[in-house]
Amino acid sequence: MAIDINALRARVARFKDLKSSSEAFVDTRIPEYNREIYNVIGRGVTEDAGLKPAIDDNRDFNLTIMKSDPGKGSSLHDHQTIEVFLPLTGRWAIGLGDDGEHEIILEPFDIFSVPPGVMRSVRNAGTEPGFIVAILGGTDPGQVRWSKHINEKAKVLGLVVNDDGDLVHL
Repeated sequence: MAIDINALRARVARFKDLKSSSEAFVDTRIPEYNREIYNVIGRGVTEDAGLKPAIDDNRDFNLTIMKSDPGKGSSLHDHQTIEVFLPLTGRWAIGLGDDGEHEIILEPFDIFSVPPGVMRSVRNAGTEPGFIVAILGGTDPGQVRWSKHINEKAKVLGLVVNDDGDLVHL
């Protein structure tokens, strides 16, 4: 098989060239959920329609990188597909259950696979800004389902999600 090296080079995502969003999800205006999201492969479930992935071809999975300061991360949510977490730096607390009543701590290169429909949150439990990879199964992983009060809090802060799963600024 002949290799088109230029086509393959276009499939390299250089971290230094990635664009991020601090409003990739409806919960990001809530102070404890401030974070940066980098779409690497596919859009995943990102609600910021302007955050384009570095690599569009997301057949069967989507990959994002999240950066957050200590004590910050994502609020409780679930997905229609499996989500895999892989910390690159720091310690990360994965909250589990409808109220986040359970917790698993991950350290660099630990891997945790969360099944569909399980509420989860992700929080930097370390003392320095940290990075964690999130991989969602499926070419189209659907939309995020947020915990009970997140959409209400976000609306007060000027963000809602439309029926297409995209953020709308009020």
